[in-house]
Amino acid sequence: MVDTASSKPPERQRIKKLAQAALNADMTVEQLEGILADMGETLEGLGPTMSNLDATIEKLDATLARMSGTLYQVDATVDRMSDVVARLERVVARVEAMVGIGEAALRPLGMLESAGKSVAARLGLH
Repeated sequence: MVDTASSKPPERQRIKKLAQAALNADMTVEQLEGILADMGETLEGLGPTMSNLDATIEKLDATLARMSGTLYQVDATVDRMSDVVARLERVVARVEAMVGIGEAALRPLGMLESAGKSVAARLGLH
C-alpha cells in the first residue's frame, strides 16, 4: 500500500486543508447567522413584553401608593377609636361608681322594706 497523502505535493495538501477550513468557516458563519436571526426575532418580541411589564409595574406602584394611603387612614382611625374607648371606659367607671353609691343609699330602704314586711306578716296583714 502506498500512502497517497504523502505522495501529494505539500502545496496541494496545504490548499486542500485551506479549502476545507474555508468550507468549515463558511458553515460556521451560516450557523451563526441563523442563530443571530433567531435571536433577533426573540429580541423583537422582548420589546413589547418589556413595555407590558413596565406598564404593570406602574399600575402596581399606583396600587401600592393607594394601599399606603389606606393604611395611613386605618392607623389614624385606630388612634381615634383608642381615644373613644378610653373616654368610654372613664364614663363606665363613673357610672359604676354612681351605681355603687345608689346601691349604698338604697340599702336602708331595703332594710326598712324588709322590716315592714316582717311587721305586716306578724300582724297578719300580708
